[in-house]
Amino acid sequence: MKNFKKWLVLLMAIIMTLAFVGCQQQPAVQDPENGDVENGDAVTEYADSIILATTTSTYDSGLLDVLLPVFKEKYDIEVDVVSVGTGQAIEIGQRGDCDVILVHSRALEDQFVEEGYGTERWDVMYNDFVYLGPAGDPGEIKDSADLKTALEKMVAHMESANLSFTSRGDNSGTHNKESKLWEEVGIETEGQEWYLSLGQGMGDTLIATNEMECYTMTDRGTYLAMKDNLPNLEIVFEGDDNLFNPYGIIPVNPEKHADVHFDEAMLLVNFMISDEIQEMIGEFGKDKFGQPLFFPNAK
Repeated sequence: MKNFKKWLVLLMAIIMTLAFVGCQQQPAVQDPENGDVENGDAVTEYADSIILATTTSTYDSGLLDVLLPVFKEKYDIEVDVVSVGTGQAIEIGQRGDCDVILVHSRALEDQFVEEGYGTERWDVMYNDFVYLGPAGDPGEIKDSADLKTALEKMVAHMESANLSFTSRGDNSGTHNKESKLWEEVGIETEGQEWYLSLGQGMGDTLIATNEMECYTMTDRGTYLAMKDNLPNLEIVFEGDDNLFNPYGIIPVNPEKHADVHFDEAMLLVNFMISDEIQEMIGEFGKDKFGQPLFFPNAK
């Protein structure tokens, strides 16, 4: 009888221990909106931070300074921003040195996904490119009927007035677009004395262009954000359909790089295309410039 009671007590102790351990391994399910992901009855905790490689225009314009603190507050995830040209951002993604990219060169973006480096591309927003030149438009470019005429007038004026066109020359989305447009209108830039390739970001290129009082191409958002520091420049051509400038966001593919934070990257994707943030994007810049710097276009 004593042995029976001894075994009964031991059995009860084992049952209580297993029940306690089971409770410890069964955390309460939390709302994914508050920073955790439901996975059946378990909760997946997020990393403390992710890396976003993005074009300089999203950084220089100040847009990310407005949006990312909202993401941080919502998910308690820090977004470390690497601000470079689109080409460099894509290379960073290809190496797996970031978790997500936000860029603006559609051909390069599609290639990034097709080659398996990114999982899928989502539209986020757009603005447009504009051509800047000396204040007062001495080349009389503003009244040009189309892009081809505008660039032909620009080249003629640069050659006669000994002025330059400053290109970013950094394989960014803006640089690739600018190069494509010269090609499309049939103007050769290689070897031309008026064509200066700086190898700089958009902000530094605009500062150099302002000091030299010459010509360049930029996205409208960065120009508006820096306009007060560019007294020698003004928009000399805009509005052509060829100057449309869409931005896309793409998570890095975990099948290529297993150590990327894919779940957290997808949180940022869904955040950027959400109704709340799309509205914020559409309002950004209105109070200061009288117009938005970017237009939301998530589908």
